[in-house]
Amino acid sequence: QVQLVDTGGGLVQAGGSLRLSCAASGRTSRIATMAWFRQAPGKEREFVGAISMSGGGTDYLDSVKARFTISRENAKNTVVLHMNNLKPEDTGVYYCAAGKPGARWKNAREYDYWGQGTQVTVSS
Repeated sequence: QVQLVDTGGGLVQAGGSLRLSCAASGRTSRIATMAWFRQAPGKEREFVGAISMSGGGTDYLDSVKARFTISRENAKNTVVLHMNNLKPEDTGVYYCAAGKPGARWKNAREYDYWGQGTQVTVSS
C-alpha cells in the first residue's frame, strides 16, 4: 500500500501564491506518476497537473499552465505544486494522487492512491 499526505492549503488573495506538498510513504516503488486534482463545490474532480516520477515529464490543465508548476524530490518521495497568480476560480479542495505505470494522467479513475485533500481558497 501507499499512503499520501498532502499539505499546504490556505486562504490567499487573488494574485497570491501557495505551495502544496504531497509526501508518499509505503510501497512507493509502485508509483509511476503523481498528480494533483481539485474539486470545487458542486463540480467534478478536475485534473490540475501530473509529473512522471522517472523521467520528470509534466502535463497541466490548460488554465493553469504558466501559473502552476509541479516539481519532485524523489529521494523524499515528495511532489510539490507551486501555484502562482492564483485566481478565485482556483478555489477548491486539492488532492494528491499516485498512479501505477500505464495510468492515463488526466483520468482520476486511473489513480490508485489519494491524499486526504487540502483546501485552497482564493479571495477576490
